[in-house]
Amino acid sequence: MYIALLCFLAFFVIMLIISYNRLIKKFNQLNNAFSSLDVMLKKRYDLIPNLIELVRQYSKHEESLLLKIASLRATGMSETLEIAEKMNVGKQLSSTVADMILNTEAYPELKANESFLRLQATWTESEEQIAAARRNYNNTVTIYNDGVMMFPESIFASILKYKPVDLLANVEEERDNISAKAIFNH
Repeated sequence: MYIALLCFLAFFVIMLIISYNRLIKKFNQLNNAFSSLDVMLKKRYDLIPNLIELVRQYSKHEESLLLKIASLRATGMSETLEIAEKMNVGKQLSSTVADMILNTEAYPELKANESFLRLQATWTESEEQIAAARRNYNNTVTIYNDGVMMFPESIFASILKYKPVDLLANVEEERDNISAKAIFNH
């Protein structure tokens, strides 16, 4: 009888340890996924001064757009922003830079400038890497949330005050179809 109770207790303790370690591993993977995304955002922010300076040389009257981009960059690099706020600023920045790149259509000499073309390609690559990092982050959030919400790991999650994390989602405007007519009439 005591042996059976002791075996059950040992089994229970081993399961608790395994569950606890799995939860910690998922939490660390979540932090790692966010760090990877944050690195990609930093890369984007590092590109912006070069883009601004190059466009500024060609388009003095686009100053307000350039100031908005610089302001969004400074806001996005703030260490005090929550994840959701950081993503929102990133979306605004991405949209504003896309507008700036579209505005270069009015400057054929800028559009043909080799430095601008390289920067534009680097920006596009950076945006693709951010999209991949967002997908990875959302996948990691799903795995983490499963651990936080499913028994028996949910016991440790509540003890450790781990809560489910929101997925990064697109705002409603980003789900709308893109109008090619609007782009070419820009």
